[in-house]
Amino acid sequence: MVLQGESGAGATTSRGGRRTPGARGGRRPTLAAVAELAGVSLKTASRVLNDEPNVAAPTREKVQDAAQRLGFRRNAVAADLARGGSSRLVGFVTGDLANPFYSALASGIERELRHHGLQLITTSSDEDPERERSLTEALVERRVGALVVTPTATDHSALQRELDGGLPVVFVDRPAQGVEADTVVIDNRGGMRDAVTHLLAHGHRRIALVGDESRLWTFQERRDEFVATLRGAGVESPQHYVRDGAHDADLARAFVTELLALPEPPTALLTANNKITVGALQALREHAGGAGAAPVALVGFDDFALADLLDVTVVGYDVVEMGRKAAALAVSRSEDPDLPPRLVVVPTRLVVRGTGEVPAPGSDG
Repeated sequence: MVLQGESGAGATTSRGGRRTPGARGGRRPTLAAVAELAGVSLKTASRVLNDEPNVAAPTREKVQDAAQRLGFRRNAVAADLARGGSSRLVGFVTGDLANPFYSALASGIERELRHHGLQLITTSSDEDPERERSLTEALVERRVGALVVTPTATDHSALQRELDGGLPVVFVDRPAQGVEADTVVIDNRGGMRDAVTHLLAHGHRRIALVGDESRLWTFQERRDEFVATLRGAGVESPQHYVRDGAHDADLARAFVTELLALPEPPTALLTANNKITVGALQALREHAGGAGAAPVALVGFDDFALADLLDVTVVGYDVVEMGRKAAALAVSRSEDPDLPPRLVVVPTRLVVRGTGEVPAPGSDG
């Protein structure tokens, strides 16, 4: 009968009334408890539970029976480390777990790792550089088999020693700063160029860009291409309608509301990620209710749930495939540590649905 815990983690009583050893106070049963119950040495119990050869069948059966009675579970991570290797776990430090982009990214990583007998641990930095550093240090200390990071910090030189030591480290969505490592990014410039060109073709010249934190590489790339493309089209002062720091939908809504209240408001909006697009849609809905409000075109960077039902034109790409590629780089790096650092650029595509095709007032677009 189980005395503590439904999982059998406590001590048990045999049919003869003898109390068998196990974990106390709700703790997990130990290897020592299994060895004691089976009447074997700790080393023998370890060999059986790690499925090592050259153990007599009756002894193996006794140890396995004891482990089952106690509810003992083998610590696979500890077993791997005891053999001098790394664990089968891969650590993933995301930017923001609440963002569906990172959920899809983690899904792609996990699907690829599964084919190689590896498992994923996902953590979130919440776009905080200090938290990112502490999470990567914690995962390295636990000897993960590989590390995938969406960087928000501006210096990753502390990971150089781990890279030199053979730990596969892959940076995804943004490149690292201060080290050279395998990297998977989106074609940010190509996607933004397509979006701006699309709006220009519909007669827009007053085009606004609402983006995330200015320190983030992804926004820097998208902003720089936005400005360059408008300048190439002869638009003066393209930075006039650029706003950054919209880290969530509420801030994005406030920025768009402010832009639309200008004496010469933008006739089109570009939003630099999915959360910002949601905030922009809220602001545009309020704007449409105003007297004499002109329609405003919208193109969002990143696809998102219900974007098709809302007819939102977006710059899309395969996020799951992006994660899969990052995991594949980590696996191949573990197999061949001497490979040079590799860069994978995931292509984007303009998904035309309606909001990006609203013509500028007075134009033929």
